[in-house]
Amino acid sequence: MMSRFDAAAQMLGITEEMYYILKVPARQVMVGLPITMDNGSIKVFEGHRVIHSTILGPSKGGIRLDPGVTLDEVRALAAWMTWKCAVVDIPYGGAKGGIACNPREMSAGEIERLIRAYTVAMLDVFGPDRDIPAPDMGTGPREMAWLMDEYSKSRGMTVNAVVTGKPLVLGGSLGRTEATGRGVTVAALSAMDKLRMNPYRSSAAIQGFGNVGSFAAELLHERGVTVMAISDVTGGYYNNRGIDISAALAYRNANKGTLEGFNGAERITNEELLALPVDVLVPAAKEDVITAENADSIQAKMIVEGANGPTSASADDIINEKGIMVVPDILANAGGVTVSYFEWVQNRIGYKWTLDRINRRADRNMKDAFDRVFETSQKYKVSMRLAAYIVAIDKVASTYKFRGGY
Repeated sequence: MMSRFDAAAQMLGITEEMYYILKVPARQVMVGLPITMDNGSIKVFEGHRVIHSTILGPSKGGIRLDPGVTLDEVRALAAWMTWKCAVVDIPYGGAKGGIACNPREMSAGEIERLIRAYTVAMLDVFGPDRDIPAPDMGTGPREMAWLMDEYSKSRGMTVNAVVTGKPLVLGGSLGRTEATGRGVTVAALSAMDKLRMNPYRSSAAIQGFGNVGSFAAELLHERGVTVMAISDVTGGYYNNRGIDISAALAYRNANKGTLEGFNGAERITNEELLALPVDVLVPAAKEDVITAENADSIQAKMIVEGANGPTSASADDIINEKGIMVVPDILANAGGVTVSYFEWVQNRIGYKWTLDRINRRADRNMKDAFDRVFETSQKYKVSMRLAAYIVAIDKVASTYKFRGGY
């Protein structure tokens, strides 16, 4: 995160004072959470919440449950949220939260007690006008419902705007589930338009068939793109005539959420998928899958980053030298935070929008953000990634100047 931030800050020529204002997190909270486990023992979990910035508005960012959660990781993810919100012109700052645990080895009751304890520990941090959490790795609508309920108890009233990604009946928004994958699709189609690529004559490979990858695959397929390869943790699946995405979705949903044994394509590895000769590559699984070691083997004409940080900083120069356009994560997967913002707006005004209105507004927001970043990349003659950081940093720095400091 910092290597890209540094390059963009240097390009913008911001002062040393502003550099540190934008670099140093506004607030970092670490808590110990003693939880009674189902066997009667008490286990202490370490939780974090980093508020990177509140210059543009209340901070926004997910909460992840994962054994590998560290303060350093949460700090980087919080900063990414600041730039992601700024690049799509949403009035939020960036934040991130995490609890070091393995939710796959915990019962629903243990996870509920952990989320509620974390919420109580963060009562002076969270708030619909201060810091608004959301789901992330290991969390979903269920956990957000518990968080909202615990926070609401402390305030003596229902406060559904304190968190996004809630179940629909609790004030969740229509379109939220598919929002990130839909945003990836809008970004891909916008990039294809700039490169004069006809979707009906283009092919794609999508790494990851979870929430983001599966919706991106389905929507790209609907727009005429031939999806030649998909993958999940069980490996890759390739068909040069195109994969039947609806059949793959049906198979996954009936097969405990995995593609294991899917026979509509030949088996390849996740690594082989990245090197396929396709027009569009969508890494939508995990971070650091494109590195200095494998970047040279990529044959795609463009990369649209559905996951957070799928391309390591060491691979950037290699990708750029090959002339591959990269639609960076802070732009490509910002459809999710855009619809999260719409959920918060609906909660604040007490009125639900239709799915059509949400999709139209989200698509327009993503298209406008892409155009801004593309124009900036042309103006400064830099990559789309650097341009996205320039747009975001410039917006936050300008806002800080208008607001003023001490």
